[in-house]
Amino acid sequence: MRLLLTSLAIHLIYSQALDIIRNNGVLQIVNKELSPDGFSRPTVLAGTSAGSATFPGPLIQGNKGDTFNIDVVDSLTDTTMNRTTSIHWHGLFQEHTNWADGPSFVTQCPIAPGNSFLYRFAVPDQAGTYWYHSHLGVQYCDGLRGPFVVYDPHDPQAYMYDVDDENTVITLADWYHPKAFQVLAHGAAVSNATLINGQGRYPGGPDASLAVVNVQAGKRYRFRLISMSCDPNYLFSIDGHNLTVIESDGVSTTPVTVNQIQIYAAQRYSFVLTANQPVGNYWIRASPNTQLAGTPANDPFANGINSAILRYNGAPNADPVTIAPSSSGVVGITESLIHPLQNPGAPGSPYPGGAHVINMTLGFNAGAFTINNYSFVSPSVPVLLQILSGTQPAQNLLPEGSVFGLQKNEVYEININGGTAPGGPHPFHLHGHNFDVIKSFDSSEYNFKNPVRRDTTPVAAGETTTIRFVTDNPGPWFLHCHIDFHLAAGLAVVMAEDVPDVKSNNPVPLEWDALCPIYDNLKPDQL
Repeated sequence: MRLLLTSLAIHLIYSQALDIIRNNGVLQIVNKELSPDGFSRPTVLAGTSAGSATFPGPLIQGNKGDTFNIDVVDSLTDTTMNRTTSIHWHGLFQEHTNWADGPSFVTQCPIAPGNSFLYRFAVPDQAGTYWYHSHLGVQYCDGLRGPFVVYDPHDPQAYMYDVDDENTVITLADWYHPKAFQVLAHGAAVSNATLINGQGRYPGGPDASLAVVNVQAGKRYRFRLISMSCDPNYLFSIDGHNLTVIESDGVSTTPVTVNQIQIYAAQRYSFVLTANQPVGNYWIRASPNTQLAGTPANDPFANGINSAILRYNGAPNADPVTIAPSSSGVVGITESLIHPLQNPGAPGSPYPGGAHVINMTLGFNAGAFTINNYSFVSPSVPVLLQILSGTQPAQNLLPEGSVFGLQKNEVYEININGGTAPGGPHPFHLHGHNFDVIKSFDSSEYNFKNPVRRDTTPVAAGETTTIRFVTDNPGPWFLHCHIDFHLAAGLAVVMAEDVPDVKSNNPVPLEWDALCPIYDNLKPDQL
């Protein structure tokens, strides 16, 4: 990890004190009133203590090869929201620790209020930008989300930047004034504010503080951009500055320079920014594809909405007066421009169908999303527990129609057609793996030589996205739309990988065995 040891004031991104967990620590999950955009609402938050809980949650950080021990303590008390919880460590493979992956009713029962659960997992061969979030219902939309960075002490692209530390993380999030279950019941989600590093404004609201990203002229910064979105994708840019992308979803990429990044829910990018402009203030922009409720016509950045500030050391404490490039001046990122820096190339044979093929078609019926005509409904017994209890054939696993059995050490090609599913593009995330996107949603071309490798990619209505990966990680792994409201409405399946070897490859701790008996005895107001 490369650090520039100058004063914290020069590099401060978060206006509030930044909570950090290095490898080992406690995540206290609490209810708290919060007003990051000037509107106070009850939330579900994470902190290293109950008092420090805020949005986003603590930055968890460590190095490639480290083991992490995160004790999640459920102290939730608000009976108008879920009081149980579970945490997913997004993008981390969880090799031999499928039980620690986090999705409720897939790999565990939720943690009960008044209880805790220790997530212990190693990260032997990954480095990059990740995040964590609740994986129960739509709970993370109420605030339970935070950044997770794994540094590579031998980063092959370290020569490109001077600064990469806890202060160069940028999080994007949609923020809702109603509780998430109320948003879900309403139908199409429309957020009230865009929060950048936990701060923002809403149309017609007060002039709440905006996040300030401080830089020093002449320095090169590796910024780690994380979309913690529940729904919208964002067009991200920084006025007057180019962004050289060097990572997508934890995978180092060959550098590509743009001035705008479209980032979908759950995706991450690292980009290098050179502070080479005149000392001053510059708007950071994150425009959602679905505009905020009450956004003025033709002005998605009115009064600082969807915005933060890039401030050079020595610039006045004032709002920027910069303007975004015209549409003709935008140079954006597409998946066809992104190539892995190391070991490029998709597994399998270099033609469509050159692997074990699974076809999936998205749909929508009577308020529920479907994949191949089945809507995912959480089983009462987690899929992992079903497997460990002796249910071997994948076709016998519940929920019926939503579990796909995969043989071990094979190459699988999954064609996901957006079908008639509304509300897209749908960012599909596969747990336990990266995949090669041999055909992106916005292209008719196949790329087997050096396709983008990541863990979340969009699927559009009527179009096909095709991914490939090798089944070298036994366990039940969730594959789902990361628009959380769509997941809650059934847009998911489970990939039951190498079922016969799951038990021997994923020894579970006694504390995991205790989760379901405790959960099954909870009263309705404790769920």
